[in-house]
Order: sequence, then C-alpha cells, then structure tokens
Amino acid sequence: MFNPSREQVREFFVNTWRKDRAQELLTPLEAIALDWIKQHPEYHEALESSGALTQEFNVEEGRSNPFLHLSMHLAIAEQLSIDHPRGIKQAFETMARASNGHDAVHQIMECLGQVVWESQRLGTPLDSDTYIELIRQRASRD
Repeated sequence: MFNPSREQVREFFVNTWRKDRAQELLTPLEAIALDWIKQHPEYHEALESSGALTQEFNVEEGRSNPFLHLSMHLAIAEQLSIDHPRGIKQAFETMARASNGHDAVHQIMECLGQVVWESQRLGTPLDSDTYIELIRQRASRD
C-alpha cells in the first residue's frame, strides 16, 4: 500500500505545478493532479511558496490545506475510476447532473472527511459502508 509522508505529498503537488509552469512532461498521475490544481487557483500561491513543504494550514485561522484538499480530489478520482466503494460512480453521476462534477466531488469529499475523522477519533479502520451510505444520502437529496 502506498503511504507517502506529508513531505512527499507536498513535493508531488509542488513539483507537478512547477513542471506545468516549465512546460515539462508530466506523468499520468501528475496530469490528473494538474487538472485539479488548475481548478483551484486559490492554491497556486501556496504551491509556489518557498515554504510550501513546511507551511501550516490551520482551520482555526480560516485556512484550508491545499495539499489535503488536492489529495482528497485524487483519492476520489481513483475511487470513481474503479467504482469503489461500489455505487460511488452512480451517486457521483446523480450529484453531477444536479450541479456539476467539481461540486459533486466536493460533496463526496465532505463524506470522506467525515468518515476519516470518525476513523481517526475511534482508532478504527475507515468504514466504507458508512462512507457510501453518506454519499448515497447526498445523491438522493439532489
């Protein structure tokens, strides 16, 4: 299982953005990441910052963590590509029809954040049944 460190994740996104700016060849995963980076211009400054690898992003200060956010986009893109947990793709498509694909991914992201937080709080594995149920509930509201 791939389990990169915080620094490796940050380096990946910083280097992906740098490579795009320098018009260098991207790997397939970097190309996917770049699509999400481009959809989040509010993160470009952080990706270009000399302190990007060590900077803290505190929710209490009203700052979202661009690296966490972009990582969640990548995770959800992978889940959608393989329809795992089963049914996520159909729920996404339902939500996307009601708004747009980016907003639908953000709705799924809220569900993912909830089950990750709960898993960490309880010290248990992520509950994929709860995760897909939360997603289906959101899809049925649209």
